[in-house]
Amino acid sequence: MHFRLAIITSAALALIAPAIAQDANIDGRVGKLEKEMRAVQRQVFPNGAGKFLEPDIQSPTAPKTTTSATTATVDLTARVDALEAQLAALTGQVEIQGNNLRGLEGRLKAMETQLVAQQTPVASVVTATVPAAAVATSTTKTTVPATKPAVTAKPNPARVAAIAAIERPSTGDAFEDGYNYGYRLWEAKFYPESQATLEETVTKFPKHRRASYARNLLGRAWLDDKKPATAVKVFYDNYKADPRGDRAPESLFFLGSALTDLGKTAEACEAFGELAKAYPDVAAGRLAERLTSGRTRAKCK
Repeated sequence: MHFRLAIITSAALALIAPAIAQDANIDGRVGKLEKEMRAVQRQVFPNGAGKFLEPDIQSPTAPKTTTSATTATVDLTARVDALEAQLAALTGQVEIQGNNLRGLEGRLKAMETQLVAQQTPVASVVTATVPAAAVATSTTKTTVPATKPAVTAKPNPARVAAIAAIERPSTGDAFEDGYNYGYRLWEAKFYPESQATLEETVTKFPKHRRASYARNLLGRAWLDDKKPATAVKVFYDNYKADPRGDRAPESLFFLGSALTDLGKTAEACEAFGELAKAYPDVAAGRLAERLTSGRTRAKCK
C-alpha cells in the first residue's frame, strides 16, 4: 500500500510539475493568471492534503475525478498568448497612427510657413528697402510723409441690431452659455463674432468635457468665413489635443476639407485616410456620406 501511495504521489507531482514551471514562465503576463492557477490547484488537491488518491474501483456512471493540470495550464497559456498577440497588434496600430500623425503635422507646419510667407504685409517689404534707398540718397535730405492712420469702418447699424437680437444664454454654466451663444452666432452667419466667442470659451475651459465641440465649431466658423488656413490649424489642434473627443472625427474631416480649399489635395486625402483608420465606425456611419464627398472633391485615389 505504501509502495502504491508513493507511486501515486510521484505521479501527482509529475502531473503538477509542468503547471508550476508554466506558472513561473508566465508570471506577471496577465494579472488574473494567479487567480486561475489557484482555481486549478483547488481542483487538483480538493482536500489540501498535498496528495490525490483515485479509488481503485469506480462506478461506470460515476463522474471522473481526475483533473489534468497540464491541460488547464496549456489553455491558460494559449489565452495569455492570444492576449499578448492582440496587445502587440494594437501597439503596432498605435505606432503606425503616431507616425502618420507626425508626418501630417510636419507637412502642415511647412504649409503654414509657406502661407505666412505668402501673406507677408507689403509694408514690411517697403520697410526692408528703405535703408538701401537712404544710402543711395545720403547727400539729399528727404522728407518721408507720415503714414495716415487706418480709417476704422463704422459698424453697420443693421448688423449690430441683428447681433443684438440673438439671445445670449445665461444658465449659470459659463462653458455651455459661451458655446451655445457661439453656435447661434455661427448659425446666423456672424462668423467673426462667433469666432471671438468660441475662442474665449475654449481658452477659459480647455479641459472641459465638451471642449472638443467648441474647438471644432471654432474651426468651422473660420472655414465658413473663407479662412481655410486658420481653420486647418484649429481643426488639427483639436484632433491632436483630444483624439478621443466627441468631435475629433469631425475635425479630421473638416481638416481635409480646409486643405482641399487650399489646393493641398494630397494632404487632404491623408487626413481623410487618417479618419477612416482612426475612427472606422464613424467613417462608415455618421460621416460616411461626407467622407465620400470629400474624397471625391479632393480626387483621392
